[in-house]
Amino acid sequence: MSQQPVVAFIGAGNMARAIIGGLLENGFAAQNIWAAEPESARLEDLAAQGLNTTTDNREAVAAADLVVLAVKPQIMQAVASELADAARQHQPLFVSIAAGISLEALERWLGGDVAVVRCMPNTPSLVQTGASGLFANARVSELQREQATQILQAVGIALWVQSEAELDAVTAVSGSGPAYYFLMMEAMTAAGVKLGLSEATARDLTLQTALGAARMASSSDVDAAELRRRVTSPKGTTEQAIKTFQTEGLEAIVDKAMTACRDRAVEMANELCKD
Repeated sequence: MSQQPVVAFIGAGNMARAIIGGLLENGFAAQNIWAAEPESARLEDLAAQGLNTTTDNREAVAAADLVVLAVKPQIMQAVASELADAARQHQPLFVSIAAGISLEALERWLGGDVAVVRCMPNTPSLVQTGASGLFANARVSELQREQATQILQAVGIALWVQSEAELDAVTAVSGSGPAYYFLMMEAMTAAGVKLGLSEATARDLTLQTALGAARMASSSDVDAAELRRRVTSPKGTTEQAIKTFQTEGLEAIVDKAMTACRDRAVEMANELCKD
């Protein structure tokens, strides 16, 4: 993109800071970034990096081409409603990274006739290996879609989905997904200790194995099932482990868990957007 948009972050918490850090690392100009936060002390380090900072959300919106709404879902209505006049006057693109807040609710709270993108990022964005799903309302232009993609790609991959409902599936796969892998890491580490390894050795081997498997899968031209087959020799050690996982119903457990996650995402949206 030839010209950088001016980006304002409403809320300067961990996810906002992760995206800001990714933008700066990717050559985004600090003077093109605004950060708004009620407590000025929390903005001092960002100001020291050359960012524009303010305690007035409306000032940030007035300066921006793209506004990232990075506040907790529980306060989104109050924050968005306060911005309705500025949204109508300046007409930036709004990108919400708050889980469970529908486009309809965001449009209503922002006063209507606004361009809005919903985004479901995940916590690995904090280390620039995030995975985000995005969906836009009909008012978002092609240029604005490109700008939203540019912002989220600063911390990982950004994939557009075909319907807003798919964001609940994104939540089940990547939004909550890191916790599934952390649970597996916990279990493998504990099993390694039980088999006689020190906790430090079991942990380090587990984490490096997870990292290596993810890198192999992401760089391979075949799918995960084929990679699994290639490392599972007939009558070998890996085969015994895989057979145990399958006999105990690992695939069914994963399916049930992710469906429960998706269903809870739908419930939360209904609870948060009813007003």
